[in-house]
Amino acid sequence: MKMIKNYFDKQFELRYFEMNELGIASPTTMLTLLEETAAEHCYSINHSLYQLADQNIGWVLISGVMRMKRYPRYKEKITIRTWLSNYTTIKGYRENLIYDEQNNIIGRARGLWIFFDINRRRPTQIFDDIIEKWSFCNVESINHNISEKIEAIESPAYELKFKINKYDTDMIKHVNNIRYLQWAIESIPDHIIDQYYLHSIDGRFISEANYGQTVISMTKDDPKDSKDKSFIHSIKIEGTNKVCAQAKTIWKRLH
Repeated sequence: MKMIKNYFDKQFELRYFEMNELGIASPTTMLTLLEETAAEHCYSINHSLYQLADQNIGWVLISGVMRMKRYPRYKEKITIRTWLSNYTTIKGYRENLIYDEQNNIIGRARGLWIFFDINRRRPTQIFDDIIEKWSFCNVESINHNISEKIEAIESPAYELKFKINKYDTDMIKHVNNIRYLQWAIESIPDHIIDQYYLHSIDGRFISEANYGQTVISMTKDDPKDSKDKSFIHSIKIEGTNKVCAQAKTIWKRLH
């Protein structure tokens, strides 16, 4: 990989409540830590998410991929390195590398974030000050097209329903992207969860879901991938054809 410039590092020590029953960090934990690192990067240039919210502005993830070689264990120390690889006037690509204590890369993630006007519910221009202070480095953390369309599911093999509660929504009053991952995983059969680990998730966030609505998590096998267990996911609002999120997951057998 080429030299990375203009990056921001955040260290974490994995805590008990972030573990699964085997003492290994969950996929939800890793997405949460990636989000926390992005928030810290905002804070480091005096544009914290709360300061932005006071101006009715926020960052919204519209697509992203996370790929894990392995998940950290309880009390393990990791470093997440993040940087911006490209900007337009309203959006930016955030890159992430996850390192263990021996400086081995154990995970990679890439996300496309839009600068968002909370009141008008539409994109708005990124502040010049943010672009200037963050700058960018055109190295990509992972070679993956996060803009490619994922087809919606019409006939799922598995499905579950979830009522959207207040704790499912975030500071810009929509369902947090991490919640969609949880809903997608919940609809996967237990024997997959027990014998495999989530190697990668590739998601698209298409439309908002709101407090009080019920969503349906729909999953089906992806026949294109024969080596590992692969699934396609759709999250829809019950009683409508409105698709909120699409995803693909790949699961590798536990050793």
